Amino acid sequence: MKSLITRKVGMTSIISQDGVLTSVTLLSAEPNIVTQIKNIEVDGYNAVQVGTGAGKNGKALSGHFAKSKSSPKVVREFRVDEFEEDMTVGTSFDIDVFEIGDNVNVQGTSKGKGFAGTIKRHNFKRGRKTHGGRSYRRPGSIGSMYPQKIFKGKKMSGQMGHETVTVENLKVALIDQENKIIGVSGAVPGPRKGIIIIKGTK
Repeated sequence: MKSLITRKVGMTSIISQDGVLTSVTLLSAEPNIVTQIKNIEVDGYNAVQVGTGAGKNGKALSGHFAKSKSSPKVVREFRVDEFEEDMTVGTSFDIDVFEIGDNVNVQGTSKGKGFAGTIKRHNFKRGRKTHGGRSYRRPGSIGSMYPQKIFKGKKMSGQMGHETVTVENLKVALIDQENKIIGVSGAVPGPRKGIIIIKGTK
C-alpha cells in the first residue's frame, strides 16, 4: 500500500545530477502502524486504518488500539481495492514504500486566513477612487429583483483557507532513510508541522 501519514517540515532546493534546480517540500515520517483492517463483509468496504505518532488515549481508544500494541496520536483511513498478503494489524511501514521518481498525490489542510473580503478571497477588482466613487472594496450587486434570494455558491466575504487541498501528480525527489525524511517536488498545502497524506498514483 503506497500511502503514508507525514508532517510538513519546510521547503528547500536540490540540484540533480544534470544541474537542474528543483524546489522540494520536506516531509518527516514516523513509522506508520496498521491499527485496523476493514472489509466488505463486516464494514461494507475495504480499507486500512493507519496510525502514527504517540499520544494519550482514553479507555475506548486504548482498547481499539490494543491489537496493534500501539497508541497513535494521528489516525487516518485509506480505501483499497485489494489487501496485500502480508498486511496484518500491527504491521509497521515508513518511507521505504516509496522510491525516487514515484508519482504521488499529496493532501493537506491549507493555512487558515480568517475572515476575508471579496478582493482577497476571490480576487475581485477594487472600485474607482476618482470622480466621487465610494465603492473601493465593496462587493457590488449580489443579485437582481428575481428570484429575491442569493444563490448558493455566490462569491462573497467569508472564512478563507483551512480547507482540505489535494495536489496531484507530484514526484518523489528525495528519500533520506536515516532521518526519515521524504522530499516531494513542488509546494504542499498547509503550515509547518501540518499533517500531510501522501498517496501513490495508480
